[in-house]
Amino acid sequence: MSQLTTPSKLLQCLLVCAACFVSVASAHAQESKIAMFDAQRVLRESNPAKAAEAKIEQEFSKRNKELADVAAKIKAMAEKLDKDAPVISDSDRIKRQRDLTDIDQDFKRKTRIFNEDLNQRKNEEIAALVERAQKAVKQIAEAEKYDIVLQDAVYFNPRIDITDKVIKALAK
Repeated sequence: MSQLTTPSKLLQCLLVCAACFVSVASAHAQESKIAMFDAQRVLRESNPAKAAEAKIEQEFSKRNKELADVAAKIKAMAEKLDKDAPVISDSDRIKRQRDLTDIDQDFKRKTRIFNEDLNQRKNEEIAALVERAQKAVKQIAEAEKYDIVLQDAVYFNPRIDITDKVIKALAK
């Protein structure tokens, strides 16, 4: 016991203990199996993501075309009003301006509703895809005995990337 009372002996003992702890922790960490996947890439590249995008495009194409037609109508009315303004009566000009304002306000309301509906559908499809991707990740993790699977890191080594496996699992 008297040998450990000097500060240098105590420091040596602590350093040996720390080295042992680091080597045990390092050995334990090497036994852990870690994987990573890029959820954004899954949402961009997977077949279900592309199918969902096409489905939404089809669902909303008619309404989008209708809005484009109304926008063209508003533009044509505004150009005609500008062209005719010098030769028409004040009452006719005011009436046309009111009509144009009413149509424009209705167009803006329909556009807002369209965008809200579109965003809601996109969010629904994304949520369903995320749920499927999480199930695929869990199945891969269990099959390949990963201790932990992380999502969307700033950096990760490509050797631990299972994104391609998740995309393939979603394609089935």
